[in-house]
Amino acid sequence: LVALDASGAPVRPAIIWCDSRAVATGEAAFTALGPDRCLRHLLNSPGNFTASKLAWVKANEPAAYARIRTVMLPGDYVAFRMTGERRTTVSGLSEAILWDFEREATADFVLEHFGIPRAMLPEIVPTFAPQGGLTAAAAAELGLDAGVPVAYRAGDQPNNAFSLNVLSPGEIATTAGTSGVVYGVSGRAAFDEHSRVNSFAHVTHTPRAPRLGVLLCLNGTGILYRWLRGMLGGAKGYDELNAIAAGAPPGSDGLRVFPYGNGSERTLRNANPGASVRGLDFNRHGLPHLLRAAQEGIVFALRYGLGIMRGMGIEPVTARAGQANLFLSPLFASTFASVTGCRVELYATDGAQGAARGAGVGAGVYAGIGEAFAGLTAVKTVEPDPALAGTYADAYGRWQETLERDLS
Repeated sequence: LVALDASGAPVRPAIIWCDSRAVATGEAAFTALGPDRCLRHLLNSPGNFTASKLAWVKANEPAAYARIRTVMLPGDYVAFRMTGERRTTVSGLSEAILWDFEREATADFVLEHFGIPRAMLPEIVPTFAPQGGLTAAAAAELGLDAGVPVAYRAGDQPNNAFSLNVLSPGEIATTAGTSGVVYGVSGRAAFDEHSRVNSFAHVTHTPRAPRLGVLLCLNGTGILYRWLRGMLGGAKGYDELNAIAAGAPPGSDGLRVFPYGNGSERTLRNANPGASVRGLDFNRHGLPHLLRAAQEGIVFALRYGLGIMRGMGIEPVTARAGQANLFLSPLFASTFASVTGCRVELYATDGAQGAARGAGVGAGVYAGIGEAFAGLTAVKTVEPDPALAGTYADAYGRWQETLERDLS
């Protein structure tokens, strides 16, 4: 939540997405508005998203709230500082849980429930339309010409998917940095009745050709591997750790790691079971088993969330990822492919390149999205290993059984 006053200055420090102060506010709104109504119209619970954060400010910081004239997401604010234009997109409003997918309009019933005036929302422009031109002040600071068009904006995961050319129903993008994400595209309005995954308007969404980004997030991914490296003293590099992990057999000889050590998990209905290691045998298990079980546990947790997405009709065959973070590990990439049954395509691209391609589309440098991605090809493809299918199915089954027993 970025809240601006009449002059365009921030009223208070921005409230980042993972700040949980508005959880109770969102849950109360979900009950009051009705789960069926929220899910049909918003595809989500109001949850801890931007609208609920603004309602929290209204209830707890009335003096600050009284000064607010415009509410934005960070990307909206960056564009505002460059252009002087207060604008947003449908994709951005959906991430704030302020877009009504049944009406294809702002979610006025959410605004009314929270007592937020519609005038606080910026003007809505298409994602790939010019968002404005550089002001003289911004151009001078950036070393560019005044009036240069600013085009395209997106949240981090929609943009990551766009950077990988994930645009069509059934395609998925995945990341495995500090947290891990699987982002699948659906061609119809889809939601999970328990809000364990979230649906937003993808950057290419239109009313006539719906494109919804269905997102699952695992909070403890690369942060788990970094923690293990720190516990080992940090002397070993990640490549060395990956080589050590490959010395353990698939399934890690029964050792199971649960990577839920970085806060409450939406895929677990906001439960926070903490991280744990199960089945440790001092006579059988060593460092290779622990490192491999950590990578397998991360993949198992992503597979668990992917099962929710499959229940919503998303049946991916291929997963695309940037060649970065945990996907630099050959073991992780092959484990992901074999556990999920998805071919993994790795690309030498990132979100910055995706944003540049999107800006090129919006500014007319490219004739369309197809031309913008004409040169993007996979640098590596990892196929599921049929010989490991049974081993991983058994290992995942034991892992899932333990998790669900703990949660019950």
